[in-house]
Amino acid sequence: MWGLLGGTGLFLFGVHMMGEGLEKAAGKRLRHILELLTNSPFMGIIVGIGITVLIQSSSATTVMVVSFVDAGLLSLGQAIGVILGANIGTTITAQLVALNLSELALPAISIGFLLFFLARKPREKTFGEVILGFGLIFLGMNIMSSSVEPLRNDPFFYNLMAIMGVHPILGVIIGAIVTGIIQASSATIGMTIALAGQGIIGLPAAMGLVFGSNIGTTVTALVASVGTSLNARRAALIHFLFNTLGAVIFLPFLRPFLTVVQASARDLPRQIANAHTIFNILNTLIFLPFLGRMENLVTTLLPGEEAVLERGLKYIDPRHVSRLPANIALGQVTKEMVRMGELAKSSLEDAMASICEDNNKQVELVEQKEEIIDELETEITAFLATLSQQGLDSSASRRLTGLLHAVNDLERVGDHAYELVRLINTRLNKHTTFSAEARAELNELYQLAIKSLEASLEALRTGNLELAQKVVEWEQQADIMERSYRDKHISRLNEGICAPEAAVVYLDIIGNLGRVIDHANNVAHMVLDDF
Repeated sequence: MWGLLGGTGLFLFGVHMMGEGLEKAAGKRLRHILELLTNSPFMGIIVGIGITVLIQSSSATTVMVVSFVDAGLLSLGQAIGVILGANIGTTITAQLVALNLSELALPAISIGFLLFFLARKPREKTFGEVILGFGLIFLGMNIMSSSVEPLRNDPFFYNLMAIMGVHPILGVIIGAIVTGIIQASSATIGMTIALAGQGIIGLPAAMGLVFGSNIGTTVTALVASVGTSLNARRAALIHFLFNTLGAVIFLPFLRPFLTVVQASARDLPRQIANAHTIFNILNTLIFLPFLGRMENLVTTLLPGEEAVLERGLKYIDPRHVSRLPANIALGQVTKEMVRMGELAKSSLEDAMASICEDNNKQVELVEQKEEIIDELETEITAFLATLSQQGLDSSASRRLTGLLHAVNDLERVGDHAYELVRLINTRLNKHTTFSAEARAELNELYQLAIKSLEASLEALRTGNLELAQKVVEWEQQADIMERSYRDKHISRLNEGICAPEAAVVYLDIIGNLGRVIDHANNVAHMVLDDF
């Protein structure tokens, strides 16, 4: 028992180490490739295969996909293709194991250890990590194989394997449970190959374990999707349905499938590895024409509307900057900035809703919006910098300078929304509550901040000078309110009406709301100066 557990642990550690080394070698390109994924399911499958081969874990790939869908970096349709590819990519580990390169285990560990611990260059250390992981995989397999050898003479285990050979559905259940517990289909397949190598298990029983491991590996993504966005949960559910339905489809046709597998190789371990690969490839080909229906199915099973955050520029095309007249280009920038400002305003609304309701459900949404706002600021600023080199007249040059300042102000609004949402942890952890008077004051200043921000964005969009002037007046009013509220809160603190923890959080909130109004005022001044 201990030998089997220890061998499995070494095997999993080796897979993790080799995958981690390969991921380091690939750098940040893995995530960048996923972010730039096209809407083509075929491209998604190719990318899913490639990433899973590199990180040696379909579970890690699907968890990454779920997190990317949750962050709005991938659509549900894009995620499906990557998930299908991940199932194919993970079969490479079984193919490596079936090669039976056990004689290379100790030399690989020795060489990998020397490189990993003695090399000075990061690239050489990473290469050593890959080799060390490779050696640990086969050392773990050796230990597992030796540990299961006595099971050949165990009547209970022998009868269990015989029943699984007649009723593969039992193998599916066992394979799903084991993989769900250890959260690694590669380890389940490795154990199956070890049993086959000792002549303990036959191909029919092994197929049940292979099908079951495909179902069990979906547990990781299902667990990772808890508490995420609706589409992220749908992506995890698609992974589960795809692997489960695949097993259900193949079980009635097990005999012809076994005939194909037996023709693919002579030795049983290689047949099992090939079966794992062939099953996942055929399963992908079967479902490929029905991806749209799969998406509709999970939408039906998990109904609701998902708020989709649009990333990137919508009104600006940097490729055409040199061809556009300055006034048109600046008009496009203005529309993009208004869109960016609306996103910052909604982020502020989410942050205040979280604070007032004493919950952190909107925290992740604010963080996602903040990331998009930062990206928009970078892209708009780069566009304006390129446009400034086009030889603008004095009027256009003055407006461009004003827009450069305004885009920074709008980005800072997003920052303040993010700062506000970070205060949630302070409040919830310390169980801090505000008095009714403090809540009323916060709400009054918040409403003024929203009103000022909305008016400044409308003034920016339309050039409404009267509206811009109102924002300037409201900013002066906000300064008076902020000073008054600070004094009142200090008085409440001295009288023991408010707790010290509440005072700190309260002052942080009104400070951030005051800065939001300041930035709205700066945008309004830009409009007044421009016209």
